Amino acid sequence: MTDDLLALEHRTALPDALRVLLETYPREGWTQHKNFAGLVEFWLGRHMMFRQLTGALQEDAEQAMDGKMDLMLYKPRLARFGGGLVQELHGHHNIEDHHYFPQLSGLEPSLQRGFDILDKDHHAMDGLLSRFANAANGVLQDTSEIGVFREELLSFNKMLDRHLVDEEELIVPVILKNGSDVLH
Repeated sequence: MTDDLLALEHRTALPDALRVLLETYPREGWTQHKNFAGLVEFWLGRHMMFRQLTGALQEDAEQAMDGKMDLMLYKPRLARFGGGLVQELHGHHNIEDHHYFPQLSGLEPSLQRGFDILDKDHHAMDGLLSRFANAANGVLQDTSEIGVFREELLSFNKMLDRHLVDEEELIVPVILKNGSDVLH
């Protein structure tokens, strides 16, 4: 698969060669694994929080567009949830790029290309987060921009979910196999 096809906006999954540990550690068994509690559980909880925030942002935008949510309620919720999402994602990606990815790729060198792909995703996400923030700020200044924001949010959600699924399918099996105590 070419690098262009592996770019976040084009891929539908990581290549099978990078998902090899997923065969041994399938998603369905993660919560029962002895190495799930602690880091994996916390990390997946962060991913769930991102999904919940984007879901709430989408639902709020649709309700505001349909006149089912007062704009005086909508705007502070958008500012709080949108700002929280941007801040939390930047922090999460920073920790992964500088702490977890280097250590995890050292534990499974054959998966280095996968960690490189995820790192590139984070750089792509910076641009997506900027577009998301600009669209949200547009709504805060002019509520007639809610439709534009909603479209940006749908695109953002699609790519965020692709990244989170790929990240989970690469990283969780590595931690389940090696344990989180090898990370420092």
